[in-house]
Amino acid sequence: MRFLHSMIRVRDLDATLGFFCGLLGLKEIRRSESESGRFTLVFLSTGTAGDSAQIELTYNWDQKDAYTGGRNFGHLAFEVDDIYALCDTLAAAGVTILRPPRDGRMAFVRSPDEISVELLQKGAALPSKEPWASMPSQGEW
Repeated sequence: MRFLHSMIRVRDLDATLGFFCGLLGLKEIRRSESESGRFTLVFLSTGTAGDSAQIELTYNWDQKDAYTGGRNFGHLAFEVDDIYALCDTLAAAGVTILRPPRDGRMAFVRSPDEISVELLQKGAALPSKEPWASMPSQGEW
């Protein structure tokens, strides 16, 4: 058995691609549109050799309201080279850091569609540093 992908429904495809590709660095690997079904599918990958997992973004053209979701989905998780640098980039772009990387190891943010995203430091935790060390958590992730 091989894991293929996780699918998330998105309301604003451009904003979602800006988050996952522009800010997190994922790559769009394929896209298909269905005029009759009125939807677009976009598949994203890290582009890292040996990492075959993908995220499928499903954009239903006629969806006007935000999708409701339960906490049963959980989150997407990504290993990152420098958690502090990525959190700086995300915060500068207006993304709320819900669970700051106080421990130099883990942070949580949300995509434009409120999908919880966990960021985990590659290798050992980085030494604790400000402003992250004293920043409180906020909201749910």
